[in-house]
Order: sequence, then structure tokens, then C-alpha cells
Amino acid sequence: MANAGRPSAVPPVQSPPPLQQQTSPAGPPRLSALQAPGPSLSSKLTFGHWSISSAGYRKLPDDELPVQPRSSILLPHLQQSEKKFFELVAANEVPPVIEFLQQNEGFNVNCVNFQGVSALHIALQNRSESMVEFLVSQPNIDIGDCVLHAVRDNLIKILQMLLDKLQETAPGLEFVGVTHSSDFPDHVTPLILAAQCGHFEIIELLIERGHKIAKPHPPDCKCGECMMHLQHDDLLHGETLRLNLYRAITNPAYICHSTHDPILTSFELSRELTQCSFMVPEFRVAYQELAQEISAFAVELIACCRSTEEMDLILRQKSGISASGVLYPRLLLAMNYKQKGFVSHPNTQQMIEATWHGDWYEWKYKHGLIRCIYPLIRLVLLPFIAILCLLMPRHSWVKHWAIPLNKMITHNASYFLFLIVLLIESNLDKTGQRRGPPNSGLEPLIILYVVGHVWGSFRLCMMQGPKRHFKIMWNSYDVIMYVLFALTFVFWLASYMDVKQNGQADLERKYWHHLDPELIAEGCFAIAVIMSYFRLLYLCRLNYYLGPLQISLGKMSADIAKYLVIFTLILISFSAGMCRFYQYYDGMVKIGDNGVSTSQNSSFVNFSAALKIFFWAIFCMAPLEAADVVIENLPGEKEKTTITNHHEFTEAIGYMVYGTFEVLIVIMLLNMLIATISNTYQRVTDNVDVEWTFGKTDLYIEYMLQTTLPPPLNLIPTAQGISSCIEWLQVASKNPPGKVARCTPSNCCYIESELDEHIARDFPILMSQLVQRYFREKDSNVDTSGDDIDILKNELAELKQYIKEALEGRGTHAPTPNELPRQNQAPPRQSQAPPAT
Repeated sequence: MANAGRPSAVPPVQSPPPLQQQTSPAGPPRLSALQAPGPSLSSKLTFGHWSISSAGYRKLPDDELPVQPRSSILLPHLQQSEKKFFELVAANEVPPVIEFLQQNEGFNVNCVNFQGVSALHIALQNRSESMVEFLVSQPNIDIGDCVLHAVRDNLIKILQMLLDKLQETAPGLEFVGVTHSSDFPDHVTPLILAAQCGHFEIIELLIERGHKIAKPHPPDCKCGECMMHLQHDDLLHGETLRLNLYRAITNPAYICHSTHDPILTSFELSRELTQCSFMVPEFRVAYQELAQEISAFAVELIACCRSTEEMDLILRQKSGISASGVLYPRLLLAMNYKQKGFVSHPNTQQMIEATWHGDWYEWKYKHGLIRCIYPLIRLVLLPFIAILCLLMPRHSWVKHWAIPLNKMITHNASYFLFLIVLLIESNLDKTGQRRGPPNSGLEPLIILYVVGHVWGSFRLCMMQGPKRHFKIMWNSYDVIMYVLFALTFVFWLASYMDVKQNGQADLERKYWHHLDPELIAEGCFAIAVIMSYFRLLYLCRLNYYLGPLQISLGKMSADIAKYLVIFTLILISFSAGMCRFYQYYDGMVKIGDNGVSTSQNSSFVNFSAALKIFFWAIFCMAPLEAADVVIENLPGEKEKTTITNHHEFTEAIGYMVYGTFEVLIVIMLLNMLIATISNTYQRVTDNVDVEWTFGKTDLYIEYMLQTTLPPPLNLIPTAQGISSCIEWLQVASKNPPGKVARCTPSNCCYIESELDEHIARDFPILMSQLVQRYFREKDSNVDTSGDDIDILKNELAELKQYIKEALEGRGTHAPTPNELPRQNQAPPRQSQAPPAT
């Protein structure tokens, strides 16, 4: 029966000869596997550690496996002659290598060891120019990835030799990468590697030889080439290639060779890398690190400025931005790109503070209480300022009031008066109020103020562009506030028309319709007043202590908005499940034995009631008996008797759901929200100088663009405003040289003018000086001890070769150091590196 189950495909084999007993030093003799008791095996088929035979399955001992393992990794091994050749090359002595090759004709100079290292690699590692020159002169030498090694090690002379050899071998071979290299991917070209390493001189050499780097397309590019690569190429290879290209083109050394405006290029690359970090989350950390490094390069460049004139020349550049009426376009561009390090740098802030204070230098030294008095004084002077601006726009006082600091004081004084008017209007007695709009006499002034603020915001939007204007959240906040004021005025008008057409002006308030226009107007006005007073938080940015708190509040609001999504999903989930769970019990009243009545809580009778209960449960303000089930008294068997029923399972489900919601929301999510808010506050506090300075600069820029007269006086046409409109119309009609009148959806109406001649002439010179200072300072901070050791090794090798040649010329007698002539002894080399041991 055992033989019947044996596969017929297994060929019979002869029985093995009897094996001798094997002795072990650790114990008695043992039998081999084939000598174990049992029937003789006529055939056997083995699979790994198991044997299939006529006797069935059995395991084989480890030392008697029939198939011996073979190495599946095949690596090259050096022969004795090749090892000798490597030793001679490593000794940096060219004559012995020449002699060896003469004695071994046909020797393969391209032999490699198990690591893939050839003799040319060894010469590169030793930085031996003479040895590399000799090896490159061999007719069949294979350069391989030695060019990339020379680029990585910053060996310029050796690199030139290798590139010339490649040019002789095949023109164009030097511009591509190397396949099958153990150290470099195939897409890494010499210029890409040089840019990644930041070797300035090698980058210059390669660019002069015609090497180029193609700028990578963004991840969301939909061009034909990108779509073809997306369909046919490896996704991992494509993303890695894009990241390596960005690492190359974002290196400061390459930027200085590829553009005339490194600061603008740094801003643009930083924004591209930030966008890539969101589109490619797998490499988000790498892209964010590159974005921070390229932003730091722009900061380090302006840190090399030594005077106000140099900083002014940089900040006045208009490349990359289209805006009118801006003193420092480059500063506005940095604000748009969120370059906080650039904006908060002391050199930049010095220029901003000088523009902010103007000729009023003593303001920064005034006491805080005196500064608070200035808006009150300015409020009294507002009519005089308005008259002087209209009649004498070029007066020195008008110029003094036109500095950004005075604009802020004037605008704040006017805004405080507006808040006082709003407070009086909202504090009116409504006991005897008649139907129709309020009639306190302040309504026209409020309308005038709101129209002035709307015009001021619209003017800023035209000057900055809608994209830049609404990127600031406070401007969107203002739009909502203006809409509420506008709705108030519209419903005031509707209430006036309703009373005029339908009468009932003396109707008491309690009889008004719930959607009466006056009631809606009062609701909109109340919210608008709240938002008007709340906007005073925007001015807190000017204070060093309140500014970070205001910034933290804004960032915490963003955290709350993120958690609102989770809160909303959980609220809807629980409300949908419990919306009509208690509908049947709604309105039931149970009377206890002691005569106390208990009514059913309308908690889960419909969707809105369930949603309300769960919402207030977040703040622990929902009643504890919200999940109770109350069933009215049922008639008993006898007259005037009642039976009390209790649905325990339904109530248990209600309490279980209610308790789960409380644990999930109150204990888990609320604590997570508190932890997130604490982390946000700590992050702002740790970087308080940068965050506060950046937020303060945003406020500065807004007042730099504001008009001298505040709302509602800004509605009066001034000579400056009229002249600006006339200038735009003249430029649009006549097209004078150097000026172009433009009107685009992103920037509205502005005049694009060329840079002044001295700015266009001096900026390239300044950038050359800044780059030179940057690399000089960077090189002074680099530890050169490793390079000194390599130089010392090369000099020792050259000295050894020189002594050997001298000994061969004078005979076999080796002179002692005392026998050497004094004039031939080389002076000791001064080096900061420690002596080699």
C-alpha cells in the first residue's frame, strides 16, 4: 500500500553503499540517516530538509542535505597581479606603475575589486594629479563615475583631465549621468552633483563647458511631457528625480551662477518648494527643509549689507511684483511669499522703522501715557488738517502729517470717534420707540463713516491687488462688517418705506412681526458694532507684549476651525441616531406616589432637539436627566388605581449613547483641542520676535498706503488723489517712454514704471559684492582641517618620491638627516592640522 502511493515520476535510484559509523567527540557513535532501522529505500526524492520515499515523509539531518548552497551574489575578486597594481597606484608613485605595465603587457587597467573600485578611483581618493594624468593617458581606460567622484571631492584639475578624456572618447558623454554606478543614480549629471555639493568653481567650469540643468516641472503640471512620464515612467524614480533637481537648483552656489537676482529667485523657489510639500506628502519633510534653506540664503545675503544705501537698493527692486504707491516693492513681495526671516531681519526692520517714523525721531522716546494723549489732540485738529491738505498740499505740516506714524494716529483718532458714535446709537432707549428707523440724528454720520471706510478699503484693494488684500484675514473681516452695516442701512430704509405705506407707526413693539425690518436692522447693527469694537485687536500688533497674544489668538482660531470638522461629524452622527428615539414619550407626565409629577424631557424627540442637547453637552450644560424615559400613569385593574411602567432597555440605550458622547467629546476631543492650542501658543512664543515683527510689518505697510485724511474725510477729493487719476489717464492715452498704465484683475489700476537709472546700474554691482561677502564668510566658517591633512599627505608622498629619485642618482647609500645639506632641507610647513601619527 505504501508503494502504491509513490509517484511514478520519481526515477528509481540505486541503494547507497553502507555508511560507516560516525563518531562524535562529544558522545557515543551514531548512525547516519540512511542507516536508521526500517525497510530498504528503493527511491528517494528530497525537498530541502524533507525526503519523500517509499516509506513516506521524514526529515533529514542538517549535515546531510543533498544539495549544498551556492552563493547567489557574484562579486569581482582581484588576482595577485591586480592587487600588486592597486598597491603601486595607492603609493602615488608613477614610475613603478609604468614599470609594472611594461612588464605585464595587455594588463587590464580597468580591473575593479569587490566594491567596484578601480585604480582610477584610488588615484582620485589620494588626490594624486600625476597618477590620474598617467592613468587617463592609457588608451583603454574606463572613466566610469570618476567624473562624479572628482566633482564631489572638489578636484578641479583632475576633473578637467577627466572631462577632456570623455570629450575625446565621445562628444557629449560628459553631459549625462553614469549607469550602473554604486555611488550615484543614473540621472545625476556632473552639474547636478556640483550644484548639490555647492562647489562654486566647478559649477562655473561646467557651465562654461555647456552643462545645463533643466528646471523640474511642479507635481501638478499637466503638460504633455509630464503626462507621458506619469503614464509610462516609474513614479518613485520621477519624484526622486524632481527632489534631486530641486536640491541642485536651490543651492546658493548654483543660484548665483544662474540668475542676476538671487533674492527674487530664492523667494520663488521657496514658494514652489512649499507648494510641492503639500502636493507630495511623502517627501514633505525634505521639501520643507529645502524651502527653509533657500529662505535662509536670502536672509544671509541681506545680512551682508553694510549701509542703508545698499538695503534701500535691494528693497526698491520691482521685479516679481506689480503694485503702485509702494515705497519698497521687494518688501511687499517678501510679505506675499511669507518670508518671515527676511522681513524680520534687523537690516530690513531698520529701513521700515526709518520710513515709519519719518522725520519724527523723538516719538520712540516718548512715554506711553503721552502717546495715548496724541490721538485726542489729533481729533481736535482734524478739521484744520483737512483744510490744510485741501488748500496747501505741499506745506511742510502736510508732509509731516503724511508720514505713516502720523497717518496711524490720525486714523485711530477718527476711528475712536466712530466707536463713540456707535456706542451712543446702540445705547438708545427703546421703551417708547415707534416703528420705523431710529431717529437720533447720528444715523447720517454713521452712514458717512461706513462709506468712508468702504472707500478706504476699496482703494487699498486697488493698490495692493485683491489677492494680496484678501490674503490678510482682517480685510475679509472688514468686508463682513461692512456688509452687516449695509444690511442695517437697507432695513432702515425698508422700515421707513413700510411705515410710510402701511402706517402703524405707534404700534407697540410687542405687536411687531418677528421679521419686522426694524428688528432685523437692530440685529445686524448689534453684530456690526461688536465687530467694530473687536477690530481694536488689530492695533495690538504694535505692542511687544500684546502683539504675540493677538497672533496666538489668530492661530488658535485656525486650530478651532480644524477641530470643528470633527465636532460637526460627531454631532451629526449622534443626532442622526437619536433624533426620534424618544418621540413617542414626548409630553408624557408621570405622577409618583408622593404626588410629585415628572415630565418627559424633550431631548431626543426630533433631530433639532437632539442636536441642541448634544451641542450644549459639549460645554456640560445639558440636563443630567436628558436620557430619562418617562411613561405616563396607566389605568389599573381597579378604579382610581394606576400602574407605572418603565422601559429600562430604551433608557439604558439612551444613557449609553449620552455617556459615550460625553466621554468622546469632553474627555478626549476637548483635551486634544486644549493641547493643540497650547502647542500653538508655545510655538508662537518660542519664535516671538519673528512672528510679532512680521505681523507688525503688515500693519506698517497698510498705513504706508493709507491716505493722509481718515474716514470720512477721505471722501473729499484731494489734490494728490486727483493728480494720481490724471497721471494714469495721461499715461494710458499718450504712452510715454518708461511708463505703462495697466489695469488687471489681480492688481487693478496702476502705473508700471522702469527703475531709476542708478538703481538698474548699481543693483548688479551690489549683488556681486553681496555674493562675494557671503561666500567669503561661509568659507571662513568651514573647518579645513581635513583638507590640510590631505594636502600634507600629498606633500609627504611628493617628498618621498623626491628622496627616492635623489638616492637613485647618488647611489645606494642612504644619507642620514644630518648628512643632508642644510639648503636642501625643506622648512617645516605651518598647518593648523594636528601631526599625523
